[in-house]
Amino acid sequence: MRFVYWFIYFYSNESDDIDHIVAMVTGLLDKPVLFVAEHPVGVEPRVQHLIKKLNYQQPEDVMLLGILGIGGIGKTTIAKAIYNRIHRHFDGCCFLPDIRESWEQSTSQVHLQERLLRDIYKKTKIRIHSVESGKIILQERLSRKRVLLILDDVDKPDQLKALCWNRKWFGPGSRIIITTRDEHLLKILKVDHVSRISKMDDTESIEQLSWHAFKQKKPKEDFVQLSKDVVAYCGGLPLALEVIGSFLIEKKAKEWQSAVEKLKRIPNSDVHKKLRISFDGLNDDAEREIFLDIAFFFIGMDRNDVIHVLEEHDAEIGISVLVDRSLVTVDNNNKLGMHDLLRDMGREIVREKSPKYPGRRCRLCLQNDVLDVLLKHTGTKDLEGLALRLPRTNSYCLETKAFMKMERLRLLQLANVKLEGNFEDLPKDLKWLYWHGFPFDYLPSNFYLASSIAIEFEFSSLRTWKDVQYMEKLKILNLSHSNLLTQTPNSSYLPNLEKLLLKDCPNLCEISDSIEKLTKILLIDLEDCKSLPNLRRSFYKLKSLKTLNISGCSMINKLEEDLEQMTSLITLIADKTGITQVPFSIVRSKSIGYISLCGYEGFSSDVFPSLIRSWMSPPGNLLSFVQTSACSELVPLDVQKLRLLSVKCSIDFQLTEGVTRILDTLCATYNKQLEATPTTSQVMNIRSLTAIDSCNQFRIWGPLLIEVGIKSQLTSNLRDRIIQVYL
Repeated sequence: MRFVYWFIYFYSNESDDIDHIVAMVTGLLDKPVLFVAEHPVGVEPRVQHLIKKLNYQQPEDVMLLGILGIGGIGKTTIAKAIYNRIHRHFDGCCFLPDIRESWEQSTSQVHLQERLLRDIYKKTKIRIHSVESGKIILQERLSRKRVLLILDDVDKPDQLKALCWNRKWFGPGSRIIITTRDEHLLKILKVDHVSRISKMDDTESIEQLSWHAFKQKKPKEDFVQLSKDVVAYCGGLPLALEVIGSFLIEKKAKEWQSAVEKLKRIPNSDVHKKLRISFDGLNDDAEREIFLDIAFFFIGMDRNDVIHVLEEHDAEIGISVLVDRSLVTVDNNNKLGMHDLLRDMGREIVREKSPKYPGRRCRLCLQNDVLDVLLKHTGTKDLEGLALRLPRTNSYCLETKAFMKMERLRLLQLANVKLEGNFEDLPKDLKWLYWHGFPFDYLPSNFYLASSIAIEFEFSSLRTWKDVQYMEKLKILNLSHSNLLTQTPNSSYLPNLEKLLLKDCPNLCEISDSIEKLTKILLIDLEDCKSLPNLRRSFYKLKSLKTLNISGCSMINKLEEDLEQMTSLITLIADKTGITQVPFSIVRSKSIGYISLCGYEGFSSDVFPSLIRSWMSPPGNLLSFVQTSACSELVPLDVQKLRLLSVKCSIDFQLTEGVTRILDTLCATYNKQLEATPTTSQVMNIRSLTAIDSCNQFRIWGPLLIEVGIKSQLTSNLRDRIIQVYL
């Protein structure tokens, strides 16, 4: 205990003396225990947010909080700031730093347990003989106190088991904070809250860089644009801004420019080492290979498509691990993402294995390196993936024999590239072939693609897809924006196809009769195929199809009653077509979850009400349901199968009184259910409703969306988001 004495010799102004004492005591109490940062830019708002989550003044419960993020994002800095702010409100407190590093030494495991107890009890002589006995001692002693415990940089379950495995170990009101890069650990521990630390915004980034590069809050006048360039490279990562800013201090503008160009090719070593910790900590080589494949080729791609392509690596589990470790993100549209510095770190890991000989690396994507290999024919069997994306104005004609030695090449991405020669020279084990602007009228007969899982020929010159070979493994075929394509491929040669994308093929005028052979197809996208006539009867035999998009197919003016044969169909998007009638069989479907019939003229006003009534009314009781006003009890559970219905009619169209009553009944019923079991998604839907112009007659009730009238930008955005989910 520290005692401080003040002697007051003058009593002329006693109130001033008291104020002075209060200020001094408050200063001592608020004095930081842990060093946070020399320039804690952006720390305060993040700390305030987490302190609110902690609700540390609640004395009864034990709460666990996880702070999650990639290396260098500021997890430890924020945890220290929280500790400084609230530690004095607990009976005991302990901050255990760098657990990942210290845990590697077996003696340090027991030492961490001993230190935890010493910090809490303020005793120097506490001895623990083994980790297992330490667990028992911790449980006995910590349960007597209200403690604040921060475990910094945890990366293994054993660390949690040894230090805070059960909330029953701690006294009421205790708060345990864990910083980690691995979300899976927080799931194991069942923490109450997980907070993923956000990167710095541009304003915070400029300030962070300026403090370290210029020792002031803003950049010097001549360095404003250069500072913005560095900030863009660092991507809001505090560690990178600090390290690179310190490196650039007192350097001239030309040196800044040179440094920025070099960073684009070779990441800063200090930042690289920090980020690589997460990569090296992955469980096995398969997870590392998946990370590198994403870093080189698959950022921005659909997660499920990547899982198909990388099936040999058990990619579904692997990607989940990468997400948990904060190495990869998956957005609301199921697209894979990665921080730019993590991407560069992955590419540097590959480069540094053969810095002088690109052809000996396992992956290539930098234009100069790829062109060097292909023009000089220096590729080797080590190459597994190659990407060459050229602008239209700078296309190259390369020789197929440049690929002869690339026996293990499985991922090939080309854009605006022409190949000449014998296509037998290309690798025989390509899993993913992306060729933007494929330059041939048809597939060369000797182009072996039987091992391919995904083929993407967007903006191709294909006129027809000849039956050149049996592609048993192919699951994804994308021929979108192929202006000359006239017919769909012969499906007999594609028995396991799951996605067929033919968006914006304006001359596509025939769907092969063999389409019914696609017994595993899940998605067909024919949007804006303006020459396509009504769908053949064989098309309706696709019993596995879940999503069909025929929006913009202006020559399609009807859907057949056979639609009910498509027993798996969930999503039907038919905007801006010539359809004037919807087959009544559609309401008998037990799978339909989303229907969009927006933006065409001549839509019959009778179809919309009958569609709604049929879904909502009990069998055999349609008329009585429409006529009664007390019908809330008649709304069956079947309506919940309809996840979304979007109908766009002319501005003059008005809902009849009966239909309005039905919708109001549905609204009342749904709101009653919402009050009983509110969820986050439902609350979001209600909040969306309040922001929408009522003049559009737009109504949203939980899973049911009905749109009538002029479409606003807000409703368009909402609808697009929903379509992304179902696509």
